[in-house]
Amino acid sequence: MQAKATVKYARITPSKARRVIEMIRGRQIDEARRILRFSPLGAAKTVEKALNSAVANAEQQPGVAPQNLVVERAWVDEGPTLKRWRPRAYGRATKVFKRTSHITLVVTSLGEEE
Repeated sequence: MQAKATVKYARITPSKARRVIEMIRGRQIDEARRILRFSPLGAAKTVEKALNSAVANAEQQPGVAPQNLVVERAWVDEGPTLKRWRPRAYGRATKVFKRTSHITLVVTSLGEEE
């Protein structure tokens, strides 16, 4: 049994979100939540929301226990880039790219189901 959750257009750069995703990929749900809760990285809060959503989606299936869930797959895709301008010296302007991410988590049940 698999359940999936996606966070689209998250205002975090994909490279920063990938650092967090790599810490929890392949781990049990309790351990992944613990890692995210105490991580100093800024993207951890967004990834934790996605993880909680995936677990809630999995619990909708009959006979699934949350303690038997594992983060099977997790990936981050690049979303659209917001282009902004920043004033600089001598009346010039510089481009500022505000990157967005699409974060996807897939959790799988392993072991006996209740």
